[in-house]
Amino acid sequence: MSIVSLNYIEITPGVCGGRPRISGRRITVADIAVMYTKMGYSLEEIAGKYDLTLASVYAAMAYYFEHREEIDRRLKEDAEFVEEFQQQHPSKLQAKFK
Repeated sequence: MSIVSLNYIEITPGVCGGRPRISGRRITVADIAVMYTKMGYSLEEIAGKYDLTLASVYAAMAYYFEHREEIDRRLKEDAEFVEEFQQQHPSKLQAKFK
């Protein structure tokens, strides 16, 4: 395990796929970034909703902005994987509604 940012962000092989996350939690930097940039939550809302310190949420965003290309690339790859998986394994429930 390596501490990356003021003891707030850590990367641990085998935990959350080795992705950067809030220390001691399973919420990733990417999770925080998506909630803030895509879903419109304020950093204060995120901290309150997930019982995180505001400092850890700000540290996550600082880490995100320093590693934006890599994190965005991983998010895109994850979305593409989900899309391909859903196409190969259609929902039986959705098929019943058609």
